[in-house]
Amino acid sequence: MGFSDKKHNENDDSWRPVLLENYIGLTKLQASSWALVLDSRFIPCCIEPDGEGWQILVPEHQLESARRELRLYEEANQSWPPATPASRQLIENTLPTISVLLLLATFHNLTLLGISLPERGILDLYELGTAHAASIRDGQWWRLVTALTLHAGPVHLLSNLAIGGAFIILLCRELGSGMAWSLLMASGTLGNLANAWVQSPAHRSVGASTAVFGAVGILAAIKLVRYRHYPQRRWFIPIAAGFALLAILGTEGKNTDLGAHLFGFCFGMIFGVVAEFLVGKYGRPGGVLKFLLAVISGAVVVGAWWAAIVLGS
Repeated sequence: MGFSDKKHNENDDSWRPVLLENYIGLTKLQASSWALVLDSRFIPCCIEPDGEGWQILVPEHQLESARRELRLYEEANQSWPPATPASRQLIENTLPTISVLLLLATFHNLTLLGISLPERGILDLYELGTAHAASIRDGQWWRLVTALTLHAGPVHLLSNLAIGGAFIILLCRELGSGMAWSLLMASGTLGNLANAWVQSPAHRSVGASTAVFGAVGILAAIKLVRYRHYPQRRWFIPIAAGFALLAILGTEGKNTDLGAHLFGFCFGMIFGVVAEFLVGKYGRPGGVLKFLLAVISGAVVVGAWWAAIVLGS
């Protein structure tokens, strides 16, 4: 290295301090950064205390060259690192979100009681709505959605409500209920679709966990996009945390459908990236659009079950 922070000989007249406008009284970190810049340009320099700050000195015949290099350096780094974006205020919609989750639990109880229709008898909702790979490949698209509302038992249901509910509540507060539920439905539906095509034709799966891991992927992608320019915020941590949750929660249990969880997470990340760019540019959906998204999400579920009952038997 061509610089030092030792006290320079005050009687040596061949060295002069580098002075730039608005850069008087440097911190030691600033002086060290300047010294590295000059050293990279083969300009010898040294660092000395200067009252309460620090200064950098160079040979007199290279003073102008040093000033020019440092001006270019400061201009190039004038806006770096960029200011951390202002925290986005979360929306208070916890109660409506919990209400939807309770509705999911209520529907599970209905599947246990059995529903009968005239001339149809008791409907086996579990058989009509499960994500059966062969049936999905044959065109029974509704199973991609209906399977998200079914659960193998109370333990399966409670685990999704307890663990998944926390992520869903956070996502709804982050994006608003309409947009959040739309993205959850899309992540879960496409996750089931991809899983149906990679599994054997006999494969069956049920549960909202595909959408739950979609929520994990969406939240991770939101942080990734929001803090992509801020290395000090370690933007990669949410992604690592998302994969860690997938490994811990998404692979546990002998009946766990890892493929559905993985695909839900991956599609969630894709939608999360798009959502954060759109929200960052245009803001969250307004009242009318938010309402429409919520209605469409509910209509997709109702329409899927209508198709399962009318067309699936």
